[in-house]
Amino acid sequence: MSKPEFFKKFFHAYFGKVRHNVLLFLKWSLISVLVGIVVGGFSTLFAFIMNIMTEYRQQNDYMLYFLPLGGLVTVFLYSAFNYKNDKGTNLVLSTIHAQSEIPLRMAPLIFITTIITHVFGGSAGREGAALQLGGSIGNQLGRSLRLNDADKRVVVLCGMSAAFSALFGTPMAAAIFSLEVVSVGVMYYAALVPCVFSSLIATYFAKFFGIKETDFAVVEFPELTLVNALETVLLAIICAVVSILFIIILHTTGDLFRKYLKNPYIRIFAAGTAIVALSLLLGTRDYNGAGMDVIAKAVRGEAVPYAFVMKILFTAITIEAGFRGGEIVPSFFIGATLGCTFGSIIGFSPSVCAAVGLIALFCGVTNCPITSLLISFELFGAGGIPFFLLAVAVSYFMSGYYGLYKDQTIVYSKYRTKFLNRKARQ
Repeated sequence: MSKPEFFKKFFHAYFGKVRHNVLLFLKWSLISVLVGIVVGGFSTLFAFIMNIMTEYRQQNDYMLYFLPLGGLVTVFLYSAFNYKNDKGTNLVLSTIHAQSEIPLRMAPLIFITTIITHVFGGSAGREGAALQLGGSIGNQLGRSLRLNDADKRVVVLCGMSAAFSALFGTPMAAAIFSLEVVSVGVMYYAALVPCVFSSLIATYFAKFFGIKETDFAVVEFPELTLVNALETVLLAIICAVVSILFIIILHTTGDLFRKYLKNPYIRIFAAGTAIVALSLLLGTRDYNGAGMDVIAKAVRGEAVPYAFVMKILFTAITIEAGFRGGEIVPSFFIGATLGCTFGSIIGFSPSVCAAVGLIALFCGVTNCPITSLLISFELFGAGGIPFFLLAVAVSYFMSGYYGLYKDQTIVYSKYRTKFLNRKARQ
């Protein structure tokens, strides 16, 4: 082969690959922009309504008394839409594993019923709704664009990232969370560019319409020393243990509800009544709703010592009875109040310990160390990097194979280079 022919073939092959990559980049850029705008729009509307409803409930304590009736409406809506066996966020993970499909009717259902939970004082977060909302809309967009199954799953991941980002204003963590939460040990890097783009677009879309990102008081982190490093490790171990306890209590509560209260209407009405009774008995509304105010106080160094125990109880009753919402913000609450209490007991800054506890417990329940580090930067800045790095590593290691989502797959062992391919423990 002559040199001119060789160089001609070389450049043809090289520029052919470049052209292919450019076309793929343009394709996913356009799709992710579309997902970011559409999902960001719905998520912004969701966040706007949630903020109004939460503020109204906080100003009108009597709304709590309607929680049992709100539960009945929730069960009726799911029955009316012929969607009785809701798997929640697990359904989104199953879709990415190509084990099921997300019906479009999930979007309005989760939208309405999560608002019902929050306006009447159920103890739940809003990120579960965001993930399901984003996944459902993303799945429908994939169908409408007539994408193949593999590309459609990437769009579902984009939808999850966009919804999470719009709701919390944490685009870095949102972009990576959807890639990391599905399979522990393996990340869906093929969706990295689309998820980053859709996450950023959704964030700025939400900001443009006045949705504020989640932020807390600035925490003053000290220099890392041997003593406070050991204290951080101890706190991370405690958070890992509590994360396992939280997961076990959640799913044990659900099993007990289904065993002894088989009728979903009776089950959710009884649970709503129990939440009302517990709130009146404790004389506080701190454990109703997501509890962002309590988290902010904990980060400032103020927390009731038993607050994390009460939040576990309230959240388990609420979610496992059939009310809609998420477990991630409650995990923030549990970690922050636990960390604050720990700091007060051992004499290490309660504010620093609250921030570290929040991140460590989030990592323990989700098995997402990279997301945990990113969200620590977005919520608390980079000043606490050594503390967060220690806490995330230890919590990830010590939390074992437990996880909030039963359809999360543990692909590789946390402890050795070993292929597992098993579901998370409940």
